[in-house]
Amino acid sequence: MPRVHWALRQGRPCVEVVLTLAAGGQPLPRILLADTGAGSRTSAFELILDEDDCLLGGGNPLHSVTLGGAYTGSFPIYGLSVRIPGLGFNQPLPAVGIPSVPAGFDGIACFGFLSRFTYGNFGDPDQFGLEC
Repeated sequence: MPRVHWALRQGRPCVEVVLTLAAGGQPLPRILLADTGAGSRTSAFELILDEDDCLLGGGNPLHSVTLGGAYTGSFPIYGLSVRIPGLGFNQPLPAVGIPSVPAGFDGIACFGFLSRFTYGNFGDPDQFGLEC
């Protein structure tokens, strides 16, 4: 099974996803905080990203969602193409666009996204990884 892993960032688990810039088609790598406490398996979104990144990635607003945790209020959900090249993952996903993201990260990979994979440190406490 393919597996990718990343060093912890600020002592916290992270994943790298790749968006594609709408203008020019260049890759736009984003480092996301891996947060199993963000959203649920049935949430209407799988990622939380800076709204500017959603727009740069050619995201089309689908509808809005009301958040009530670390981010409160109504925010747009965008449909975005998301890749993890090392896993061969390339799928359209719903992402909430917010005005500011956690310091040191480009957004949040929520439980709905992480639960698509087997995830954890795979025996190395200094890393976090995904496997499919």
